[in-house]
Amino acid sequence: QVQLVESGGGLVQAGGSLRLSCAVSGLPLSSHGMGWFRQSPGKDREFLGRIAWTGVSVSYADSVKGRFTISGDYGKNTVYLQMDSLKPEDTAVYYCAAPGQAYTVGPYVYWGQGTQVTVSS
Repeated sequence: QVQLVESGGGLVQAGGSLRLSCAVSGLPLSSHGMGWFRQSPGKDREFLGRIAWTGVSVSYADSVKGRFTISGDYGKNTVYLQMDSLKPEDTAVYYCAAPGQAYTVGPYVYWGQGTQVTVSS
């Protein structure tokens, strides 16, 4: 059974940092790339970035490039989203996701429950 569990969300002031974790079970990161997404009320889900199964190739959406960093700890089967220079518009529920097939970048089939990030001005 595949489970993705996010943690690390919370309330932070603008300019601050948070690190989100996504603990994965039932799916080896060594063969499955992972994606990070977010969704704000009234808005569509937004893709933030992905890390390939190699752990080397990482890509980001323009909206977070230079501020967010995705990494993975394959020993812990966990991926991270380091968020720096946070802005009020980063307020959202953040999700990690995994594709249904190994060695692919999508479509994302498995999703975590989400973790709330709130950035105050």
